[in-house]
Amino acid sequence: MPLDALRTVLAEVAQLQAGYPFRTTIEEVPGGDVHVIQMKDVSPELGVDWSAVMRTRLAGRKQPDWIVDGDILFAAKGARFYAACVGAAFPNAVCVPAFFHLRVRPEAALDPEFLAWQINQPPCQRQLLQAAEGSSQLSIRRAVLEQLVLAVPPIAEQRRIVALAGLASQERQALQRLIHNREQQLQAIAEGLGAEAGSH
Repeated sequence: MPLDALRTVLAEVAQLQAGYPFRTTIEEVPGGDVHVIQMKDVSPELGVDWSAVMRTRLAGRKQPDWIVDGDILFAAKGARFYAACVGAAFPNAVCVPAFFHLRVRPEAALDPEFLAWQINQPPCQRQLLQAAEGSSQLSIRRAVLEQLVLAVPPIAEQRRIVALAGLASQERQALQRLIHNREQQLQAIAEGLGAEAGSH
């Protein structure tokens, strides 16, 4: 841990709440005024895929705490626990209860993208996996997530790490595209050879 990093727990620097409590299956309403973020719409690498997010209407009277830019979604159920920082948020967006909705406290000197990045790193992941519960499907309780131990360096250092992580992500995507293109090229060669062999 860097000498100037502050040791803290998640509840000290962020507000946590469960996703919107849908009572029944979520119904798609094409002209609905609410956007519902589900597990399939989110990845730790790319964040929220807003083009896939479903529209609906909310039946309850409870006014939701809408998701806004800079909020973090934490996937608390399933094979992988991860955080994704929300960018370019649609208006009137909520998430399903499989997520915890996190918001950095105004007084905390903490970059939300840095927080999401740190949650996804091995030291935090080890803490989460040790505390996960459930037999058929693992999950993280709110009290466990609130006590997640973090190391928070000065804000300039946080932003430097976020920029570095962004570059690494771009490089990974570029490499994946190269691999995909090369595989397609080889497939085309194999198909061509197969066609040639078949014509003899």
